[in-house]
Amino acid sequence: MPNAKSKLGWCLSNENRLKKISSNIKKASEHIDKAKHNLLAADYNVKGGFSDWAVSQCYYAMYHSLLAILYKNGYESKNHECTISAVEHIIKTVNVGINLADIAFIRTAEQMKPKDAKSLREEFQYGTQTDVNEEILSNLLNGAKEIVEKIEVGLAK
Repeated sequence: MPNAKSKLGWCLSNENRLKKISSNIKKASEHIDKAKHNLLAADYNVKGGFSDWAVSQCYYAMYHSLLAILYKNGYESKNHECTISAVEHIIKTVNVGINLADIAFIRTAEQMKPKDAKSLREEFQYGTQTDVNEEILSNLLNGAKEIVEKIEVGLAK
């Protein structure tokens, strides 16, 4: 897809990817709670020596916070790329607490380093490696916490 607008159109063309709904503040709040739950699990697994699982939990913490943005703004998504693209579209017109740099941290973008949150999650969830570089893990965990917090504050406005 050449741009975010055409990608959003592609996502909306199939309700199994993304659809418009009425704004649902309750669901938005539930997804923030799930995001915070995933952050706690990530901390727990880092301390317990399961850093590979902490990578997935960091990604899913951010992903659930993105779903919260969608529910508040009247969308429901069942596709990771469509979720990210829809939030990218929303943040261009609505202050939801995060910016395009935060989106780039979550998913692969041209300006990103090869190890964004989504590709790290895929590497450790589907691969066999169990040890994560401490600096990468620390950056991921801190970034996930910051993004979830920013979205929670942004949704409260």
